[in-house]
Amino acid sequence: MAEVEAHITGTVWKIECEVGQSIDEGDTVVILESMKMEMPVEAEDAGTVKEILCEEGQAVNEGDTLVVLE
Repeated sequence: MAEVEAHITGTVWKIECEVGQSIDEGDTVVILESMKMEMPVEAEDAGTVKEILCEEGQAVNEGDTLVVLE
């Protein structure tokens, strides 16, 4: 299992994956918005999306788990 975590504090602007989707290392899974800037959150490992633990519009903190891969 691999967890994709927020690298900044911000708001989930867009979710770029769905449960069951195959993800490659470096793929953007979530886009966060912070201080009017969009920041892509990329998967550090390849895998299949098992869970999405955030919703668009949700505030997240640095280190929060956004997506779980298996």
